[in-house]
Amino acid sequence: MTLTRKPPIAVQSSTVELGTALPEYARTRVQQVAGKYFGDLSGAAVYFSREGASYRCTVNMQMGSLRIVTGEAVGPDCHRAFDGALGKAAKQLRRLKRALRDDKPFKLDKDALLREGLRGT
Repeated sequence: MTLTRKPPIAVQSSTVELGTALPEYARTRVQQVAGKYFGDLSGAAVYFSREGASYRCTVNMQMGSLRIVTGEAVGPDCHRAFDGALGKAAKQLRRLKRALRDDKPFKLDKDALLREGLRGT
């Protein structure tokens, strides 16, 4: 029997009524994005606020022992603001995973190569 631990995902707002569907949608999408890139979500927080006629959403995700990834977006409604913020956080996770990969090809240091070539002549 394997126990799967669900990471804590807090969905909060101080000035916006979220209802029941939006927090569930946010939790599901955060888990999907975390599973796609690393799968080791330690915790996440989604915060909604109102800015005039638009909404602001901030998504913070902690993946294992890696740094906290943050995405922030403004949209005409909460769903669009959340999708934009989650997209920005996903882009950071994708770049972080690419930087941590071991199978990257070796990148030549062009400046060092040029200096060595000049010393040899």
